Amino acid sequence: MKASNHLSFEKILVADEDIPWEIIDDKIQRKIMSYTQELMLVKVAFKKGGIGATHKHPHLQISYVASGAFEVSIGAESKVLKEGDVYFVPSDVLHGAVCLEEGVLIDVFNPLREDFL
Repeated sequence: MKASNHLSFEKILVADEDIPWEIIDDKIQRKIMSYTQELMLVKVAFKKGGIGATHKHPHLQISYVASGAFEVSIGAESKVLKEGDVYFVPSDVLHGAVCLEEGVLIDVFNPLREDFL
């Protein structure tokens, strides 16, 4: 990628400590690490029992389980995923997650989630 293309990112070199946590509820918090109009990366920390309520959106989503364990449901399928696992959510498909062991998800969206800003 040419250096000029990097200018479209909200932040290019991102230190985790520089981004404050946004409290979603008593068991979930998130950090929007960086984004362009086409792409967004979000870190979401869950305490055990935290629920990512079932929902759908037009964005493509791919998520990496950085730590912990989650029961992830996408459409009619459910599976327990743990550190190192990945899941993909197509556009407009119902999905959600329940945190079984405290952990962190790294969510990537295309395009960016304007509702998060």
